[in-house]
Amino acid sequence: MKQGSFDLSSLMNRRILVMLPLGFASGLPLALTSGTLQAWLTVEGVDLKTIGIFTMVGLPYTLKFLWAPVMDRVIPPWFGRRRGWMVLTQLCVAIGLGLMALTNPKIHPGWMAAYAVLVAFLAASLDIVFDAYRTDTLQSHERGLGAAVWVNGYRIALLASGAGALVLADYVGWQMTYLAMAAVMVAGVGIVLLSPNPTFVADAPKSMKEAVGAPLAEFFGRPHALGFLAVIVLYKLGDAFASALQTAFLIGGLSFSATDVGAVKGLGVFATLLGAFIGGLMMAKSGLVRSLLIFGVLQAVSNLGFVVLALAGKNSMVLTAAVVIENVTGGMGTAAFVALVMSLCDPRYTATQFALLSSLEALGRVFAGRPSADLVTLVGWTQFFVLTVVVALPGLWAVWRIRHSIEPEQKAAEHTPVTKSGVSSISK
Repeated sequence: MKQGSFDLSSLMNRRILVMLPLGFASGLPLALTSGTLQAWLTVEGVDLKTIGIFTMVGLPYTLKFLWAPVMDRVIPPWFGRRRGWMVLTQLCVAIGLGLMALTNPKIHPGWMAAYAVLVAFLAASLDIVFDAYRTDTLQSHERGLGAAVWVNGYRIALLASGAGALVLADYVGWQMTYLAMAAVMVAGVGIVLLSPNPTFVADAPKSMKEAVGAPLAEFFGRPHALGFLAVIVLYKLGDAFASALQTAFLIGGLSFSATDVGAVKGLGVFATLLGAFIGGLMMAKSGLVRSLLIFGVLQAVSNLGFVVLALAGKNSMVLTAAVVIENVTGGMGTAAFVALVMSLCDPRYTATQFALLSSLEALGRVFAGRPSADLVTLVGWTQFFVLTVVVALPGLWAVWRIRHSIEPEQKAAEHTPVTKSGVSSISK
């Protein structure tokens, strides 16, 4: 499909449709080792200090790039390099959730912590191979829509394992809830087995030394490598600052109730799903560079909704409008950003490069909290949200500076020649 043309029949493409259930499987374990687990610990009467320690369970998600080279180098004896790892890690996540279900956190908090860390490690590993599979399977013109469908599946899973699991636990108990989630993960293996083989197939690295060093050498050997890194780090930075203290602003700054905030954030989840889907459709027509620029501007401007809210005070209609607009534009930006990261990955090292690039993007979300608090103390909420728009501008500038280099990366990925053996000649 050429840029500027669009056919809704692409929605029927099996490569795109399978992204919804795979995204769901990717997102399901996250809440089960974080928010939902905290709820279980609280209900069981575990002390607050211990619960605080459990917040470290999610550390493997931020460190997954450390073992991603293993998943590029080692090929399981079944279903190939990507689908083989998908089957193995998904089954192991299910087993880990089963072990959590059979553990009483009040009596054996240490074992529960160990099993939770194990599940987080396995789920992060599942994310690594899912990201690689998505990148190797979707063609360049499908990546925007495919990323949007994936994000929607992931968000639906967060609802199911978050709010859904809490409701279910009230009826059947925590043990049965976690066993049910484990059963869902097992059932999801069937989707993996039905998933198409990757479109871009390359030889695996010949050694662990190559698996660790070659992805970095290949990436930094590109003419505009530093420009790509600047886009990765800066593109979502304005969003990261705007959302870092958003709940504190709404409850502490404007005196909305926790129920008010919870309700509007629930609406925001659906707005994100809508935004990602709209963004994916628009990308299929407009192309990657134009979408990154348009969606980036919309992301930045949407932060001004919170400026209006800060000036209006406690106003439910303005609150709803600000949150919905921010989440719709954020979903659009996420779809474009994921498509960009996919376009930057070499088929030989997809798992490692995607893990590294996504970890760099996460730095903004991880470290935005403290500087955001300092800014609010210095200038107040209204000026703070104005400044988040300014923070978004370097990311847009970075995209504009390397705009002529982004599309060639995308086209190179789409037109990578494949040998008769099914191995991409890029690896020769």
